[in-house]
Amino acid sequence: MSSPSVTQAPPGYADEPVVRLRHPGRWVAAAVVVVLAAMFLHFVATTPQLRPDLVLGYLFERSILRGLLVTIELTAVAMVVGIVLGTLLAVMRLSDNPLLRWVAGGYVGLFRGTPILVQLLFWFFLGTVLPRVSLGVPFGPELVSVSTNTLITQFAAAILGLGLNEAAYMAEIVRAGIGAVDRGQTEAAQALGMSPGLSYRRVVLPQAARVIVPPTANELISMLKLTSLCLVIGLPELLTTAQLIYGRNFQQIPLLIVASIWYLVLTTLLSIVQARVERRMNRGVAGASPRRRTRPALSGVRP
Repeated sequence: MSSPSVTQAPPGYADEPVVRLRHPGRWVAAAVVVVLAAMFLHFVATTPQLRPDLVLGYLFERSILRGLLVTIELTAVAMVVGIVLGTLLAVMRLSDNPLLRWVAGGYVGLFRGTPILVQLLFWFFLGTVLPRVSLGVPFGPELVSVSTNTLITQFAAAILGLGLNEAAYMAEIVRAGIGAVDRGQTEAAQALGMSPGLSYRRVVLPQAARVIVPPTANELISMLKLTSLCLVIGLPELLTTAQLIYGRNFQQIPLLIVASIWYLVLTTLLSIVQARVERRMNRGVAGASPRRRTRPALSGVRP
């Protein structure tokens, strides 16, 4: 076997020095960033109204931490509702049954087409038009009847508003992930005797996860910040708690900085977890970062 040919440098150029390209734009951009950072630090240092002592004092204040805990709980529960219901809606939209496709499409269109703030207020004030929620025989006697205001508390209204809205977006994310899996995978699973539900659970969804996980992580970060909208229904999450405090001491900016710091901390932690999960899921995939590979590229791919 002949050795590969090596391209020779043109005569007279072999000893020429290598001249690096100049990038003046980088220096200009760096100078602008440094100036803006210096201006920001000067503003913080010379503005006593920011009250850094007050910010530090309220950062770990008990009511602020309770509001932070409510925010975390609300984010977790709403995302679970959104992911579970969104996955079901995505499967319905891909179903061969036109009625299921129509119902899922109508749900997605309704909840994506109306503002989430309106949805939160709708669930919170549902008791004004539906005083009681009843279970029983259709058009017959009632077996159980509960007051709507007792059933739908502030937390429940927030979960309904955020979770049901998130399900509409997760349905599209999951549908796109399932659509990215080759149809032959489903046909092969059914040829092996798997039911449609089992083939979705064992074959399609695990492969679609690589497409679904990154946007889902972004939705989780967005959900964390959307919980601040629960201010309108009075749920004592992080921002509402900060508002209640500055409503008493009139220190609006320092308390808003406290809330912003905690939101930044949580979103940063979620971003780190997202990056680690994505790296782990991309192991063994062609094109993944070679720094994280511990085995050949095809060793994680099923034959």
